[in-house]
Amino acid sequence: MNGRKRVQSLAASPVMVGAVTVLVATVAVFLAYQANTGLPFVPTYRVSVLVPNADTVVPNNEVRIGGVQVGTVEGVEAVQNGSSTGSTSTETDEGATYATGEAGTYSARLDLKLNRSVAPLPVDSTVLIRAKSALGLKYVEVTPGESQEGYPEGATIPLSQARPEPVDIDQVFNTFDEPTREAIQVQLKNFGDGLAGRGGDINAAIGNLVPLTEALPRAMGNLASTDTRLDRFVRAIAAASAEAGPVGEQQAQAFVGLDKTFQALADVSRPYIQESISEGPATEDVTIETMPRIRPFLTDTARLFANLRPGMAALRKAGPSISQAIVKGIPALQGAPAFNALLPGLSAEVLNLSNDATARAGLDSLIGASDYLESLVTFVGPAQSTCNYATLLFRNAADLASTGDSLGSLLRFISFSAPNFGSGANNIGTPSEIPAEGPGDNYLHYNPYPNTAAPGQDERECEAGNEPYPRQVQVIGNPAGNQGVVTEDQLPSQK
Repeated sequence: MNGRKRVQSLAASPVMVGAVTVLVATVAVFLAYQANTGLPFVPTYRVSVLVPNADTVVPNNEVRIGGVQVGTVEGVEAVQNGSSTGSTSTETDEGATYATGEAGTYSARLDLKLNRSVAPLPVDSTVLIRAKSALGLKYVEVTPGESQEGYPEGATIPLSQARPEPVDIDQVFNTFDEPTREAIQVQLKNFGDGLAGRGGDINAAIGNLVPLTEALPRAMGNLASTDTRLDRFVRAIAAASAEAGPVGEQQAQAFVGLDKTFQALADVSRPYIQESISEGPATEDVTIETMPRIRPFLTDTARLFANLRPGMAALRKAGPSISQAIVKGIPALQGAPAFNALLPGLSAEVLNLSNDATARAGLDSLIGASDYLESLVTFVGPAQSTCNYATLLFRNAADLASTGDSLGSLLRFISFSAPNFGSGANNIGTPSEIPAEGPGDNYLHYNPYPNTAAPGQDERECEAGNEPYPRQVQVIGNPAGNQGVVTEDQLPSQK
């Protein structure tokens, strides 16, 4: 009874009822305010994550795993990456290590407050910022990994675990700026003009596409097969696009140039280009028919040029001489007309000489004499042209009378001692009696038929009088090596 009276007395007190109502309303408002950042007195698991870009991410954005909210973003802060060149590493107070990225750049750090039920996140977990709606609201998607090791409380997930930011619908819409929209309008108008009046052709084309659609499943199955490795092709296309990105301006200029080129071609498209296209198949048929006949000619031409290659190589070496001959020949050719004017009279005199019986008899005698002298000249000619024997003979004969006194000329002479008598071994001033047999003998040096470039002799040299005298070596016949030639200005004593 006393308890019931006490409750009735509290309910009957307006002050007490108002105080309780205010307290309950205050607690409700506080809980409603804290609902966005988590309920109080609820255990949480806090980690941070580095992402390359946190555009439009604000505190209280959701954190989801598998589409289910597991926490919120407590704060967003821009951080400068490592000060050294390249990627560096920083160790937190809790012992977690994260990559800070390339020096001189910035990234964003998101402080996450997660439910205790997801702790600890595996160290191979990835983080991705995604769009929650088309209005630009974002949320953080965490994909847990499979590692047995997890991030401790307060650790920082490295930048390497942040996946590239996906292309959201708002970013797609932002690409359609005013110049792009105007270009699309012009493009649609041109497409419309190009398709106008071609409905029948388009219908026929669609009908002809039926066989293609029938074969399309098989082709798509080949593309979907792992043996096709289409993923590598796509990555290669992406890499090629990345390479082409920096030269996009140049490619755009190339298309501008192509537009001007096609405008110029439009003036000659009909009838010239049209006729070239229409007559192309007939030309190809003629080419296919004639190429088997032309092929042997091309083969022979290739063989001819292959055979001419050595001659061209020799001609290249002889080019300077040929050039000089041409230069020297020009004055001779310029004087040729005057010389040709004298040839008729000379030819008449030669004709009269050939008709004279006495002259013919003299020519016959000269021919007979040349036949007799042919063998002598064959051997004497090289001896004179190579060794200059005739000049040396007359010069030595003149030397016989060049020295003398009032009583007459003096003849020069030199005496040779008997073989091996007092001259020492291997003495050039002492003749050899027999071929050498010991160190005390003179070694025989004898060349009965020295080279003078006569018929049958390959070397063009003058050996007589120019042979070397090797010591303690017997040499019979032509010595080794080329001894050179003797001219009128180069006597043996001058060599």
